[in-house]
Amino acid sequence: MNMRDKDFKSAPGGAANAGERNIAPATHSSHAMTSSGPASGASLPHESARAQVAGAATYVDDIAEVRGTLHAAPILSTVAHGRLLSVDTVAALAMPGVHGVVLSGDIPGDPMLATFVHDEPVFARDKVEHVGQVIGVVVADTVMQARRAARKVQAKIAPLPPVLSPRDAHARKSYVLPPVTVRRGEPEAALARSRHTLEGQLEVGGQEHFYLEGQVAYALPLEQGQWHIHSSTQHPGEVQHWVAHALGLENNAVTVECRRMGGGFGGKETQAGHMAVWAALAARKFKRPVKLRLDRDDDFMITGKRHPFAYDWQVGFDDSGLVTGLKLTMLADCGFSADLSGPVADRAVFHTDNAYFLSHVEIASYRCKTNTQSHTAFRGFGGPQGVIVIEAILGDIARHLALDPLDVRMRNLYGVEDRNITHYQMKVEDNILQPLMAQLERTSNYRQRRAAIAAWNTRSPVIKRGIAFTPVKFGISFTATFFNQAGALVHVYTDGSVQVNHGGTEMGQGLNTKVAQVVADELGVPFERVRSTAADTSKVPNASATAASSGTDLNGRAAQFAARNVKDNLASFVSGLDGCGAGAVTFRGGQVISPKATRSFDEVVKAAYANRIQLWSDGFYRTPKIHYDKTTLTGRPFYYFAYGAACSEVAIDTLTGESRLLKVDILHDAGTPINPAIDIGQIEGGFIQGVGWLTTEQLVWNDQGTLMTHAPSTYKIPATGDVPEHFRIELWPEANREDNVGGSKAVGEPPFMLAISVWEALREAVAAARVAARSGSANPEPVRMPAPATAENVLAAITPDIRALR
Repeated sequence: MNMRDKDFKSAPGGAANAGERNIAPATHSSHAMTSSGPASGASLPHESARAQVAGAATYVDDIAEVRGTLHAAPILSTVAHGRLLSVDTVAALAMPGVHGVVLSGDIPGDPMLATFVHDEPVFARDKVEHVGQVIGVVVADTVMQARRAARKVQAKIAPLPPVLSPRDAHARKSYVLPPVTVRRGEPEAALARSRHTLEGQLEVGGQEHFYLEGQVAYALPLEQGQWHIHSSTQHPGEVQHWVAHALGLENNAVTVECRRMGGGFGGKETQAGHMAVWAALAARKFKRPVKLRLDRDDDFMITGKRHPFAYDWQVGFDDSGLVTGLKLTMLADCGFSADLSGPVADRAVFHTDNAYFLSHVEIASYRCKTNTQSHTAFRGFGGPQGVIVIEAILGDIARHLALDPLDVRMRNLYGVEDRNITHYQMKVEDNILQPLMAQLERTSNYRQRRAAIAAWNTRSPVIKRGIAFTPVKFGISFTATFFNQAGALVHVYTDGSVQVNHGGTEMGQGLNTKVAQVVADELGVPFERVRSTAADTSKVPNASATAASSGTDLNGRAAQFAARNVKDNLASFVSGLDGCGAGAVTFRGGQVISPKATRSFDEVVKAAYANRIQLWSDGFYRTPKIHYDKTTLTGRPFYYFAYGAACSEVAIDTLTGESRLLKVDILHDAGTPINPAIDIGQIEGGFIQGVGWLTTEQLVWNDQGTLMTHAPSTYKIPATGDVPEHFRIELWPEANREDNVGGSKAVGEPPFMLAISVWEALREAVAAARVAARSGSANPEPVRMPAPATAENVLAAITPDIRALR
């Protein structure tokens, strides 16, 4: 039976009319885009929007190629695990346009990539460890010549048994890093005295980044052993370091530039470095510029994904659903090398509590080595894999006790005066969970809709509905404390125009727009007078990755400080002219105002230049208050928390397992937004990307270790038809309680985890179907359904007999 639109659109007990789509913040008014008002707080257009719509925004592959540019394509392993015996390149070298092949023997520097763990080779040498591992590159006159020739290379590999699942790796004690355990209280004793206990397992799949612009790098050799690398990367500084390391050079010989990316999502935090290194090695060997752009299939086969996780848990609780003890084992599938798996797995441990106080808890985290791609950063960076397991446990508790899951969640929330210390010993000082959730409960009509859905399910034999309400508490800062720093440059030119450069990278998230808004307001000039330029390691050195949702927090503050230095120079100059204190000079609306005179900003700048006043400055910022012990995973790893909640309603077809998302209501804490429209766009996009992770985006490796879902034909990301007509987003009306730029809060990652409400709503619908199948009798078995909730997995969860046959 196919899904019937009439069954899926007539939502019972809705908070608003079907078809309503309100994505404007109810609690913030937007300024009109004028030159007179403040820039911050206004929903100004993305700084590249017009160029992008016109097709005039330049990405790496759009850069005009230097004469003589060659193209590289990767040679891939077809075996998941084996000894690399030889590489036969004869057939490839005979192909038209081919200049040659680059293998591990052509590396002048370290044959291992400059990763923290130093465990990943630039090119496979004596062994291969996953299907798709790069053995070398073929270099030719054109992209297609290089790709065709790469497929002619014959690698002789003696196969070895592969390890393809985290449970198998754990059984073999195959790890990329040592295990970590965090413990508080006495969980064994707490479990023994708990009134109720449950135990279970959960399997959660990974996720392909599926950035619109694939991985690409363009390496240009310059004079005197210098290099210029154009890279689609979230971390130009790391690409610089990796390229220099492979070429055997100092960092100052390599400049890396990135004007923008066509999406990143974490997939270009470390793994963009591979393309740059491979292109640079080819350029060095052939003494010509070389571009390497992966096609989509190769991108899938080579690059890492969101880490799949497996869990085993035992929980104790009382009659109200209060958790009294928890023991949890987390098995992170890291792939064949460490990459960023250590901090990803750490953040999963940090976010296992999500919004809830855990009094007696033990979390054992294992970083498992498998013969798959080396999994890497992805939006949320392990946080989603921590949050989903505690939400699944609370959902099981609620169904076991026949309680409303929202009541169980509210019962377990962190407190304000007590019950406010995390399991990693950080005090939760900015807790707004209870009032935020209470407000969304009212505005979404959650209670009425839950009752209406229960009534619907009693009379609908095939289509079952579910509703769920889940919160998020997400820590903001890099867990690697030293990354929490940023630099920026602000230049004021003699015509009064302003240029800002910072260490962050633009990947469509609006970072450059927000930074320009902050600088405009600091100097009191119209937003249109400020231009953001490309991230460039020769301008701001040693910059951290644009990741951990901290791009605006770090780079916006650094740029604000740089602009403030210039403003202070100008204020001192004007105070000398007018005989007043510098503090009496203000900048707003394009004017500089003292107690004696009002001048245009442009006029003051010209006069200051004539008087040899410095009109540029740097700015530096490091996040305060943070510290933690990476051995014990205790301390204060986060500057603050971002909060939110979502109420999602779904329907499933019990005959096919097909599901549909019907309604979403979100209330999210973005502090005082610098740009409300951009923030809402991040909430919207993050949520839908999370829905994809938990419903349709299934990564499938066969028993030989080959990724079978390596193209849009087999790997399904959400499309416009998957976005519900009722999709309401509102912003919580309170500034960040910490001293953050503009009173704002990070918004890139936290909304992603709100999509867990969809996963939990699907489990509610499955539970309703299973109760109906048993003629309304209570169902003692918890809902066991792996993520993503594909039609196959939903159907198997409804009918355990089907699951047993799989």
